[in-house]
Amino acid sequence: MPWIDACAADEIEPEDLIRFDHGGRTYAIYRSPDDAFYCTDGLCTHEQVHLADGLVQDHEIECPRHNATFDYRTGQALRAPACTALATYPARVENGRVWIEI
Repeated sequence: MPWIDACAADEIEPEDLIRFDHGGRTYAIYRSPDDAFYCTDGLCTHEQVHLADGLVQDHEIECPRHNATFDYRTGQALRAPACTALATYPARVENGRVWIEI
């Protein structure tokens, strides 16, 4: 799988995320409170709502529509109505840029 240059690391505040579209798909890239970066599918598994409009707290993303939550480190669905985990993708920082493997 190729590594894709997604954004500058400083474009994402700690405990926040950005939307990244590539190859007809939407991804979400997160910056954790401890300054690590993560990537998941960008749409909630419940009703395909963009997670970039959601709320990030600690290591969780809350869907803006029905308040489902996921652990963005593992993709695990933590609160209904979402039952299906988000797909996750490796992320790394090089020279101030966030790269994701998709």
